[in-house]
Amino acid sequence: MNLREPYIASDHRYDNEEKMYRRCGRSGVMLPKISLGFWHNFGYDDPYTRCRAITHYAFDHGITHFDLANNYGPPYGAGEETFGRLMDEDFRSYRDELFIATKAGYDMWPGPYGNWGSRKYMFSSLNQSLKRMRLDYVDLFYSHRYDPETPLEETLQALVDIVRQGKALYVGISRWPLEALKTAKTYLEAHDVPLLIYQGRLNLIDRQPQEEGILDYCADNGIGFISFSPLAQGLLTEKYLNGIPADSRMTHSAYLKPDCLTPELVERLRRMSNEAKEEGKTLSDKALEWVLQQRGITSVLVGVSKVEQMERNLKAIN
Repeated sequence: MNLREPYIASDHRYDNEEKMYRRCGRSGVMLPKISLGFWHNFGYDDPYTRCRAITHYAFDHGITHFDLANNYGPPYGAGEETFGRLMDEDFRSYRDELFIATKAGYDMWPGPYGNWGSRKYMFSSLNQSLKRMRLDYVDLFYSHRYDPETPLEETLQALVDIVRQGKALYVGISRWPLEALKTAKTYLEAHDVPLLIYQGRLNLIDRQPQEEGILDYCADNGIGFISFSPLAQGLLTEKYLNGIPADSRMTHSAYLKPDCLTPELVERLRRMSNEAKEEGKTLSDKALEWVLQQRGITSVLVGVSKVEQMERNLKAIN
């Protein structure tokens, strides 16, 4: 891969189309089973050449869905700025083949209007995101988290109006509780902006959306479901079976703490790893396959720091 040359996507990027894509709920949208998340590895601290290599490899192999949020970085906004540069330098001519998502809901700027789910914040955040990403619209815009203080109707009407203004084609919600999800589905449907997708954390360690009934509700009501952290931020790989590597996410991330690696969890991970080996697979293969096999799953979001990791993840759909 020569990153000095202008990017020309592979002519074979859709060769695996029948195996690669799933319909998102009861919509016209088809998403790849494996989607690329920008939560980590696309901030200012990450080499731009590596970001280019990862996105080139992903798109060349049929991954059309890139998932971002306003505060992905670090610092906040950096992930979207990196994407904007990639869009101008590499992907502008492929815009209509891409399905781009961003979100608002977590803290983004100081003061009372830079967080949660108010109409003020949702509109301001998306306007900023579009500038950073150098886009006229996003394909999908999420409410990133449930706001217990703002009336749900205010957040949901903001999503409706964002679609009507052409700033997003579809809307989704992330990490809302089941009853709020039901309200969202009813409200949005009544306003002719159906809820496309729900994003939640689902993996072999954390099955909360399944246990709460969210996954079944989505499947029964034509709503897609996309899982983030399907590998539990690396726990569901062989990386932590014998301690904490010096270059691992656990050594520098605020989201993955060393104290979560209890002896009981390590023993459980080793047992799952051995079961995977008996099937001729790795633990990460087994973990991704498990998520994709669950009822109602449309796609899984993976975050990678190397092209080789993306290559391994893609094996799960084959």
